[in-house]
Amino acid sequence: MKEDPKLNSTIHYTIETAIRLGFLILLLAWCFQILYPFAGVIIWGVILALASAPLYDTLNAKLGDKPKLASAIIIISGLMIILIPSWLFLDSMVTGVKEINKSLNDGTLTIPPPSEKVAEWPVVGDMIYDTWKLASDNLEQAIIKYKDQITDVVGTLLEGVLSMGGSVLQFIFATVIAGILLATKGTDSTARKFFKKLVGARGDEFTDVTETIVRNVTKGVIGVALIQSVLVGLGFLLAGVPYAGLWALLVLILAILQLPPLLVILPIVLYLFSTTTVLPATLWTVYLLLAGASDNILKPILLGKGAPVPMLVIFLGVIGGFMLSGFIGLFTGAIVISLGYKMFLTWLNDTEDNIETDN
Repeated sequence: MKEDPKLNSTIHYTIETAIRLGFLILLLAWCFQILYPFAGVIIWGVILALASAPLYDTLNAKLGDKPKLASAIIIISGLMIILIPSWLFLDSMVTGVKEINKSLNDGTLTIPPPSEKVAEWPVVGDMIYDTWKLASDNLEQAIIKYKDQITDVVGTLLEGVLSMGGSVLQFIFATVIAGILLATKGTDSTARKFFKKLVGARGDEFTDVTETIVRNVTKGVIGVALIQSVLVGLGFLLAGVPYAGLWALLVLILAILQLPPLLVILPIVLYLFSTTTVLPATLWTVYLLLAGASDNILKPILLGKGAPVPMLVIFLGVIGGFMLSGFIGLFTGAIVISLGYKMFLTWLNDTEDNIETDN
């Protein structure tokens, strides 16, 4: 039987293509495996670069087109913003733990007795009063009685501190990566080429969507958290709460992590009711609760401002992404669902255009 040259050529081409694809897939999988441990830092670096791009452009223009200097200023400023509050928080915590430990060893640690007004609080008043009074009268007995609860709380706090330390390191490396991306020429054009490869002629539109969403989420999450912590911290300061700055910093961290500031506000409210009269304590409680809930008003406004997709889509992406991937999911969730929404509309509109053309 005579061999068909065309058939042999087709088989040879198919085998060669399969081998090439196999090696390409193997290479891509290998690269992914190598970079996977750094995926979170790289994603954060890209997010920070997109969020700070307008500031970088303005600074670079004022410096007379000196990208490396502008990038270095942004990196140093970002590191200061990250390191100074983290250092103050950790230093304050370590100092407090050392003082408590020293007082325990010396037997000088005392708990001030509770006010009789604490027992009048609804629902939890009696329980808080009894626990507080036991700690005031006999601290050692109170520690023994609530040893398991204290152990759980201390363990949770230590885990939180370790997690925060890891997050700080991640943000440090991400800030450096962001600065390098900003100073590297062609980063924006590379992103546009990437999206054009994916979606064709509408690549620029999808690039702009990604940049806008990242900046909106940055303002809607970090910006709102900053405003929220300033409002609450101002209330703490004017109400005469000790260590108001430290509690405000804790509110900022909780707000960025999308945890309710009430975790800090409620103990402060209990403190105010136990140390001041009812009227000022009530007024400060109303103010602090309103300040703590200000994100419910500010976040939708900033998340949807100027966005090319509906605010509801971005909001669902932020919440769903956070539930799926944690803090970084606030950004990735909003980006993915916004791009998916735009792709769906593109497909839907193209389908309608094809139907009209056929008719």
